[in-house]
Amino acid sequence: MKVGPILVVGLGCQRGCPASSLRALLDQTLQAHGIELDEVRALASIELKRNEPGLLALAEQLALPLICFTAEQLSGYQGQLSHRSRIAFERTDCHGVAESAALALANQLGDSPATLLITRQKALQATLALAAAS
Repeated sequence: MKVGPILVVGLGCQRGCPASSLRALLDQTLQAHGIELDEVRALASIELKRNEPGLLALAEQLALPLICFTAEQLSGYQGQLSHRSRIAFERTDCHGVAESAALALANQLGDSPATLLITRQKALQATLALAAAS
C-alpha cells in the first residue's frame, strides 16, 4: 500500500506527439524535482486526447491509468492555472490542459483539495504538470 500524497501527471500534446517525447518530458521533470516515477499514480488529459496514440502508449509503458476529462470539467480549474494558453483554448476550449487535468484527477482521487506541485512544463510537442492530493 502506497502512503504519502497522491501524485498525478497531467499531459497535453500536439496530435501525433510520440510516446518517447512524452516520456522524455516526464523523466526530465520528475528527475529535476526529485520525484520517483513509481510515486505517480495516474496520468490525466483532456477528452479530445482520449485516443491519442502517444498518450495511450505512454500509459501502457508505465502501466498507469489514463483518465480524460471534458473541457467543461477542466474549465473549473482555470483560476488555479499558472499559465493560460490562448492557443490551447482555441484548440480545446480549455486554457491549460496539463495543469487542469492534473488538478481534476488529483481532486478525484484524493480527500484533500489538489495543489499543483509542478506547474506547466513545456516541450516541443507536449506540456506536463504534476498535482498532489492526500
